[in-house]
Amino acid sequence: MSTLEGSSRITPFLWFDSNAEEAVEFYLSVFKNSRCLGEQRTPEGGRGPKGGVLTISFELDGQRFTALNGGPVFKFTEAISFVVRCDNQQEVDEYWSKLSAGGSEIQCGWLKDKFGLSWQIVPARLPELINHPKAMQAMLRMKKLDIAELERAAQS
Repeated sequence: MSTLEGSSRITPFLWFDSNAEEAVEFYLSVFKNSRCLGEQRTPEGGRGPKGGVLTISFELDGQRFTALNGGPVFKFTEAISFVVRCDNQQEVDEYWSKLSAGGSEIQCGWLKDKFGLSWQIVPARLPELINHPKAMQAMLRMKKLDIAELERAAQS
């Protein structure tokens, strides 16, 4: 079966230079309930070394992705990011710590991982909380989001 058969109609396709395997291993270590679904090897005459990994299909907590070893032509930008909805501060802290390691912290719950992919690590209640102007202002001053501080600001 091909890596496209049996997958969702829409699957994020991530372009890496030549480190898709490393990236997939990293993401599988960050997200529980995740697994590698298969890989496609580069055929003779293809781009890259014959028999090397061309694409890897994987699943992170139920969401399917495909990673491509496509070469240095394209880089990730903040124009695309993945939102990780967190139920509590412990989850925010855990995902923030793991995904920002080797990457960079940005603003308002955004970070870039060590591969340059952008993530938003946000509490599930964020839309409700930032309806309050003081909570919105508090969020704008944060990098990693602090649920207790957002709640205090929303109540003041």
